[in-house]
Amino acid sequence: MEQPRAAQLLGPVEIRALADKLDVTPTKKLGQNFVHDPNTVRRIVGAAGLTPNDHVVEVGPGLGSLTLELAGAAGSVTAVEIDPRLAAELPHTFSWRAPELADRLTVIQKDALKVTRDDFTMQPSALVANLPYNVSVPVLLHMLAEFPTIRTVLVMVQAEVADRLAADPGSKVYGVPSVKASFYGEVTRAGSIGKHVFWPAPKIESGLVKIIRTDTPWPQDDSTRSRVWPIIDAAFLQRRKTLRAALSGFYGSGPASEEALRAAGINPGERGEKLDVGSFVRLAGVELQ
Repeated sequence: MEQPRAAQLLGPVEIRALADKLDVTPTKKLGQNFVHDPNTVRRIVGAAGLTPNDHVVEVGPGLGSLTLELAGAAGSVTAVEIDPRLAAELPHTFSWRAPELADRLTVIQKDALKVTRDDFTMQPSALVANLPYNVSVPVLLHMLAEFPTIRTVLVMVQAEVADRLAADPGSKVYGVPSVKASFYGEVTRAGSIGKHVFWPAPKIESGLVKIIRTDTPWPQDDSTRSRVWPIIDAAFLQRRKTLRAALSGFYGSGPASEEALRAAGINPGERGEKLDVGSFVRLAGVELQ
C-alpha cells in the first residue's frame, strides 16, 4: 500500500483552537488530557511498530492528536470516542490536517467499555491509545477480551498503573492488573512520558505499556476468564494473607482451599503475589471431589 504524505499534526495552538471551537473543557470525569506535543505523538506511534497492514483501534482520541499520526502509519483507524462533540469533529479535523488520510478513519461514538466486535466492520489488529486515566485498566482488559484479533497493544496510562501492569511476580506492585494483562501475552514497560506534553498538564507522570499477544497454553476465551478471574481477585483481596487463607472463602473452607492448591502444585503457605498467571490458570482447572 502506497503511503501518502504525513499528516499535519496538532500542536498547542491547534489544540486550543479546536477546544475553543467546540467549547470543550477537558474533564477529570472523562479522564481527558489532550496530547499537544507532535514529537510525543510520533514517539508513541513509533513504539507501536505499526505497518500499513494494521487496522488500529484507538480509544479516547479526543481532538485527534494521535489519530492523525496513526492513520499515516497504519492501513486504517477506528476511533472510539464517548464525547459526541469530539466524535463529530474528528472527520473535520482530518479534512483540515490530512485530507488524503480521511478515508482511513472510522469513528464510533460510544463508551469503550460497551463497544463490541459487532460495532466494527473490520476487526482491529492493534490497540494504540492514550487511555482515559480513570478507566484505563478496565478498558484495556475489555478490549483484549472483546477483540482476540488484537495482537499488539501500546497504551499510555498513569506511571504507577504502567508499573503495575508490567510488574513481575514477587514485585511489591504486582497484583490483579499484572496477572490479568499477562493472561494475554508479554507485557513490558515501553517508556515514560512527562506531564507537560498534555493540556491540561496532569499532576502525575505517564507511562507507556506494550503488550504482544502470544499463543498461550490456555484458551483466551470467556469460559477460561470466568473461572480464572474470580480466583485472581480473591487471592489479592487481602494480599498479605497466605493463599490458603485468602482463598478459603472462594473454596468454602481452609481445608478445601489447601486441597485445591496442593492439587495444582502450589504451596498453600505462599502468597498470591508470588504466582504467575499460569499458576492461577492451573488452579482454576482443579476439580475438587
